[in-house]
Amino acid sequence: MSKLTDEALASVSLPSAPAPAEASSDEIERPRVPLLTIGAGAPWIGTEARDLWAHRDLFWFLAWRDVKVRYKQTVLGVSWAVLQPVLTMIIFTLLFGRLAHVPSEGEPYPIFVYAGLLPWNFFSTAVTNSSNSLVGNATLITKVYFPRLVIPGATVGAALVDFAIATTVLLAMMFYYGVAVGWSILMALPLVVLVTLVAIAVGMWMSALNVKYRDVRYALPFLMQIWLYVTPVIYPVSFIPRQWRWMLLLNPMTGVIEGFRSAFFARPFEWSALGASTVLTLALLAYAVFSFRRMEREFADII
Repeated sequence: MSKLTDEALASVSLPSAPAPAEASSDEIERPRVPLLTIGAGAPWIGTEARDLWAHRDLFWFLAWRDVKVRYKQTVLGVSWAVLQPVLTMIIFTLLFGRLAHVPSEGEPYPIFVYAGLLPWNFFSTAVTNSSNSLVGNATLITKVYFPRLVIPGATVGAALVDFAIATTVLLAMMFYYGVAVGWSILMALPLVVLVTLVAIAVGMWMSALNVKYRDVRYALPFLMQIWLYVTPVIYPVSFIPRQWRWMLLLNPMTGVIEGFRSAFFARPFEWSALGASTVLTLALLAYAVFSFRRMEREFADII
């Protein structure tokens, strides 16, 4: 048997080894330490303003979406923003103005009660809608990272559209009843900011509680009804006995309602009530942000 020479061995082509199969996605070795961890920040008052500002486009998108969804496939459309306070004003005028003879401090009762209903309806609508905002955006919360404070804030921002539309009715009523507009009306803008902060604080707190305790959405309408009657919407502060008026100052909406009437009716402002409302609003906002940030870690798991 002849031996193969080195040249013959070199010319023999051996079958190549099969290429290793690509590792499946399940077999890829993953890092033991996460490269990036997304979680809630520390529960402090500073709410990462830079992060909120970076997501301002999302805020405007969610607010505009809420406005469009609210009036989509409705017959009257944005007219509901006017009908709700007007119909409520008519009922309150008949019951409390004509039958119960509740005083209105020299102003016609319809315009008196409408000036109180204007900020109150905005507050009530904003709080009710924002309390359900986190649960209603569960898919968005569990899949995408963004500051969760944007969601209840955008809901309150959407309610400002109804507030602006309803304000035109108040101006028309002032013209009808011959109520002159003075320089005090410039205070309306700071008061809008104040009532917006109150709505954000309460709505943010209720939205976080609603994620964990779903019966909040059933108890909140009852709470808002009680809150309406302990707020000087259908009656002036002077209607309450003097020894009990200090209790109204514990309500942050008291200074807001009275401030709106003073701004539109050119009356002296009750600075003590406004100061109490401002202090209570800031304290409530700080506590709401603290509670929201503390419960934020559990949103994606519970919701």
